[in-house]
Amino acid sequence: MAKYTEPVCRLCRREGQKLFLKGDRCYTNKCAIDRRSYAPGMHGQSRGKKPTEFGIQLREKQKARRIYGVLEKQFRGYFDKAARQKGMTGENLLRILERRLDNVVYRLGFAASRPEARQFVTHGHITVNGKRVDIASYQVKVGEVISIKEKSRELNRVKEMIERLRDRSVPAWLSLDVENVTGTVIQLPSREDVQIPIEEHLIVEKYSR
Repeated sequence: MAKYTEPVCRLCRREGQKLFLKGDRCYTNKCAIDRRSYAPGMHGQSRGKKPTEFGIQLREKQKARRIYGVLEKQFRGYFDKAARQKGMTGENLLRILERRLDNVVYRLGFAASRPEARQFVTHGHITVNGKRVDIASYQVKVGEVISIKEKSRELNRVKEMIERLRDRSVPAWLSLDVENVTGTVIQLPSREDVQIPIEEHLIVEKYSR
């Protein structure tokens, strides 16, 4: 499957805000958007035109895609699925994105960023109910237990993340057992649980054109 391979800091600069795609680096003075807050490219500093309604909607959709690391075709599939469900389409969409396994691994603190969480999953370091799952887009369900494989806990980077768990707070829809390095999905996420700077109604308007 295709994936984005360019410097991810460009994505934050393009959206004009931190998307926290590089973990710890985003909290230091090395963060690209703190040093160069304008958009990338030769015309980045000269963009002064007022964005159109379509442009605003497009940027919101792109921001959501980039935060969760989802390509266009898959994101559109998530939207169509959300539109078929009961309730508000925008909230349904965020709920689907939050329930991706790579996002849950990140939310539990097993990884410092979603890209790192995706790498942990695809490399086979994560289990769901005791069985290895290497599909980052896997949709977790209520009652499922997510953990790091016993053998993988000997890796230096994994050890480092485990040591940080005691200082980690998790969303209300998840519970974290620090001693056993496991997390449990105790309920479906609500809109209040999704603390990301996205105005989902703009995404709905964009796809409803």
